[in-house]
Amino acid sequence: MELYVDDMIVNSKEDDRHLANLYETFTLLQSYSMKLNLKKCIFGIRSGKFLGFMISRQGIKASPDMVQAVLDMRPPRTIKEVQRLTSCVATLERFMAKSTDRCGVFFRVLRK
Repeated sequence: MELYVDDMIVNSKEDDRHLANLYETFTLLQSYSMKLNLKKCIFGIRSGKFLGFMISRQGIKASPDMVQAVLDMRPPRTIKEVQRLTSCVATLERFMAKSTDRCGVFFRVLRK
């Protein structure tokens, strides 16, 4: 049975460690008999979109598309819609200061 890796990033904090990190990653893949999908392999990218997030030298940031989707949502009218909004905010909470404080209203609604 062959396993293929769909999404993976090898990132290094120091440029001189990158080759060692790649070697370690490929060794791990080989030890578990996993293979990369060569059609999807891209090397040397400085930044890009990965799993809905923007990855760059500066770190991981929320994708503008994700932020816009939350901004464009209409106000929730049902419990299910509040749960969906809470899930969206939870996805972006890493990028929002004090997101727990701001979402307190949603959690109070869900308790009722």
